[in-house]
Amino acid sequence: MPFTPFHFGAGAAVHAASPRRVSFLAFCVANVITDVEPLYYSLHHRWPVHRILHTFVGANLSAAATLLLFVVALRLAQRVRLPDLFGWQALRPWPVATGAWLGTYSHIVLDGLNHRDMHPFWPFMQANPMLGGMSRPAVESLCLVLALAGMFLLEWRRRRAAAAAG
Repeated sequence: MPFTPFHFGAGAAVHAASPRRVSFLAFCVANVITDVEPLYYSLHHRWPVHRILHTFVGANLSAAATLLLFVVALRLAQRVRLPDLFGWQALRPWPVATGAWLGTYSHIVLDGLNHRDMHPFWPFMQANPMLGGMSRPAVESLCLVLALAGMFLLEWRRRRAAAAAG
């Protein structure tokens, strides 16, 4: 996919399905960390652009980096006043870890459908059996549909909770 935000649609859907167990913020951060790799190699005109972080092994590194970043930031926030954008300081490690791992694994699957330079099962296999499973427009459309479904479900939950409270 040409832009990381398309991946966020899957995150919106899984977060909406289980908002207390999956951090949407961690899902998004893990996707951005994963896409720093092809951004770097693209800017330096080096092929392939999808390398270690675009494998299932590397996905674990991106997810772990996301969780570590969260834990360090949370500890720092106890000592120094940090802005609480998107309410990140109220998050707990388990939903962050779940969001990060779902974010990185879904990233590998979605990108694996379209990028010829990916080897998602490295070091166990050099082939990419997912390649061509869906066209790029179909993958992007799926991500947009998931985003809309997630937003709809979150709004439905919000209205239902408001009706029950009031």
